[in-house]
Amino acid sequence: MRTFADKFFKMNRKNTYLLFACLSLAFAALMSLPFIVPHTGFLALFGLLPLLMMDRIATLSGTRHFWIWHYLSFVLWNAVTTFWVCNATVGGGLFAVFANALQMSVIFAAFRFSKKYFTGALPYIFLMVMWIAWERAYFDVDISWPWLVLGNAFAGSIKSVQWYEYTGTLGGSLWIWLSNLSVFGLLVALSDGRWAMTFNRKAKAASVAGCLIILAAPFAVSHLIYASYEEKEDPLEVLIVQPNIDPYNKFQAMTQKEQNALFLSMAEKALSDIRRDSTAAGPLLLLAPETFTNDVVTNDPGYSRTLREFVSFLQDYPGTNILFGASSRTYIDSAVRPSYTARQIRDGRWVESHNSALMTDASGRTEIFHKNKLVVAVEMTPYPAVFCRIDDMLGGVMGRCVGQDSISVLHVRAADGSVIPAGCAICYESVYGEYYTGYVRKGAEVMTVITNDAWWGNTPGYRQHLRYASLRAIETRRSIARCANTGISAIIDQRGEIVRSTSWWKPEVLSGTINRNDRMTFFVRNGDVTGKVCTFVFWLLFAALAVRILTGNRSRSSESAAGARRGR
Repeated sequence: MRTFADKFFKMNRKNTYLLFACLSLAFAALMSLPFIVPHTGFLALFGLLPLLMMDRIATLSGTRHFWIWHYLSFVLWNAVTTFWVCNATVGGGLFAVFANALQMSVIFAAFRFSKKYFTGALPYIFLMVMWIAWERAYFDVDISWPWLVLGNAFAGSIKSVQWYEYTGTLGGSLWIWLSNLSVFGLLVALSDGRWAMTFNRKAKAASVAGCLIILAAPFAVSHLIYASYEEKEDPLEVLIVQPNIDPYNKFQAMTQKEQNALFLSMAEKALSDIRRDSTAAGPLLLLAPETFTNDVVTNDPGYSRTLREFVSFLQDYPGTNILFGASSRTYIDSAVRPSYTARQIRDGRWVESHNSALMTDASGRTEIFHKNKLVVAVEMTPYPAVFCRIDDMLGGVMGRCVGQDSISVLHVRAADGSVIPAGCAICYESVYGEYYTGYVRKGAEVMTVITNDAWWGNTPGYRQHLRYASLRAIETRRSIARCANTGISAIIDQRGEIVRSTSWWKPEVLSGTINRNDRMTFFVRNGDVTGKVCTFVFWLLFAALAVRILTGNRSRSSESAAGARRGR
């Protein structure tokens, strides 16, 4: 009986490479569509199959330099899904695509190497836990770009992953790997003849049933959770102002005074339809986008003309709070450089920059939070002890924002003195699931996201970013008021549903309510258990692999395959 594998040994090199090219394109398409097209997350459950098939064909046929093909596949996936980064910075976009693909390719190469020492399903388990361990580690390094974490593929398919409140996004990564590997296992059994020759009826039934359970059970569980979840009616009024200011010409087209006037005129018009003239009125949160102003000095917040104008405006609206973004700065007097990130203004005078969120009300009280998860190069210099010195030699071309050491929450105050703790994730921070839970652990009963997505233009980027906020809502079961400079601003409920939203590149005001919640989900209480367990298993397998390498204990299958190739 001629098997599928036997037929591939007869393929010539040209036909093999043509098949690799087709499988590479199939992989890129299946893995990119879930990030671009809503409700297509299920494709990721099969998206890794072309890559696994390529690996098997390469192994059986003895293809040399196969790393080129899996690296090309990862480059295509990264490019199709995140090409829009180049709209903001061509160099940064190209680096993100090729460097991220390289890391993925190194993981896949380590998997292929492990097959010399591991047998059966063990190399594939090693690949799965190694990938998820890498995703978890990627959240915490200085040069961090976790946009394509596999679990994010379901950001546009939230009814499928309501169980993220237990596992977080890496639970989705685990589901994708288990689904792909289980289907791949069946295909291998069919291709090499084991299905017909060695599987009895019970084994066949168990294999198919197991595969179907892995594929279908999470969908069923999620839809049950979605249907049964109810939010407690405890609303906070929100008013989200989307001023629609072109970030590339922010101060060339309009002065800060004019931008403040635009924001306040839009807010005043909307507030005229809301009862704000009585101290009996409940609290209202008014939002402005990320980096709305650049005149905030943390040493002296009252210096800010924007803040003074906002406090003056709020005198007519008791119980109204304004949360707004600012490019702020801190001045430091020191004879020597106080930190690697500080820039010198003159002798003995230094400045540090921040991307901040401020909360204020009619009393003038001011709370401030500095963004911690900063965009590499644009906002922060990674590993500052090394790269700040290089940046100094280059004339200071990289961003050097400084974030807070730990998360803090802001507070919405009502006219009667009652307080609602609110978290504010600034732009990129809404991509980091476990980090985001820190706001809830600090007491946030509602969440806000302020952002400025216009740098990417009218591309899938800002839509992907919006959908990631839905995943954070599910993981924490916190409603979100999202304010974007040019769109899309939105109100998101605790099931991750976008209840109301604005248009792209259009000045709009969005009003509504978000419900408070003081319950902590399993994911918030316990953190990323999926990532921790997979990381632990990875280190165990890595240690086992190291022992086998040191003892020269190669797998028999790899030796047989090598001998067969030499024989051919």
